Amino acid sequence: MHIREASIEEAVTVLAAISEFARPATEDEIKQRLRGHRALILVAEQDGELVGVKIGYQLSEECFYSWLGGVAPAGRRGGVAQALLEAQEEWVVAQGYQELRVKSRNRFPAMLRLLLRNGYQIEHLEKKDGIEDYRLHFIKQLNDNNSQ
Repeated sequence: MHIREASIEEAVTVLAAISEFARPATEDEIKQRLRGHRALILVAEQDGELVGVKIGYQLSEECFYSWLGGVAPAGRRGGVAQALLEAQEEWVVAQGYQELRVKSRNRFPAMLRLLLRNGYQIEHLEKKDGIEDYRLHFIKQLNDNNSQ
């Protein structure tokens, strides 16, 4: 598996392969979300196929937001999500950010487990429609004591 920086077009290709997203983000939506922000788009490649994506952007001088990501069925159960998370964290730390924030939903239990396993803490619960759509807001402090 290879993790690398990628284009918005490549990110859209991966997002389209993830059936859990009712309506994957479009190229224009991603461009609009990232406009004016320092951003990072990572993809995971396995056997020449794009199987994972992680998109984030700067919220402030101290904080980076991991906005959108996922793993296509072809890349699941192989550590792709963990590798993307680690690559993003390494880049964020190297850029000098102090904290990483991310949101997820109850409907994505694998993501919730991944975040908890990697030292992210629940900061806030945002109630939406049904309980499966409740948003959990996570934060991870990125200093030498707990960044890995």
